[in-house]
Amino acid sequence: MKSKENLVFLGMMGSGKSSIGSLVAKKLKLDFIDVDKEIERELGLTISKIFETKGEDYFRKYEEKITLKILKINSVVVSLGGGAFVNKIIRKEIIKNHISFWLNWDIKILVNRIKNSKKRPIAFNATENELIDLIKKRSNIYSKALYEIKCDKFSKNEIVKKILKIYETN
Repeated sequence: MKSKENLVFLGMMGSGKSSIGSLVAKKLKLDFIDVDKEIERELGLTISKIFETKGEDYFRKYEEKITLKILKINSVVVSLGGGAFVNKIIRKEIIKNHISFWLNWDIKILVNRIKNSKKRPIAFNATENELIDLIKKRSNIYSKALYEIKCDKFSKNEIVKKILKIYETN
C-alpha cells in the first residue's frame, strides 16, 4: 500500500461497510475506522440524534470535516457513512488518493435491510419507492469507486476474500 492510500468502503446504509471493513482490517492487520462511529464519539450523539437536533446540513458539514481528517491517516481501513461519497470533496479525495470499494447489493435486499432499521435517519419517513429512488441515485455516484463488489450471492467471508484478492493484486 502506498503511504497515503487507505482502503475505503462505501455503499448504501445496510450494505455491510462496517462489518466487511473491520474484517478486512483484521486480515490486513490495519486499524479500522468507521466514520459514523467517529462522528458519534466526537459529538456524543447518535447519528439519528444529530439529524433530529442539528439537521442534515450540520451533519453533512461535520461528516466532511471528520472524513477528510480520517483520510489523512496512513494505512487504515475506512467505512464511510452511506451519504459521504455523494460529497464531491470527499469523493475527489478518495478517487485521487485511496483504494475504494463499493459494496453493491440488489435493491430489494437493501430496501429490506434499511426499512427494518431504527437507526437510519434518512430512512425513517421514507416510503419504499423513495428508498428505491435514493438507492438508484446514489448507485450512480457509488459507481465511481475504483472497485465494485457485487455482494448478493456471497457470504461475508467470501466478500472479504474477493476484496483481499483485489487488494493484493493492486
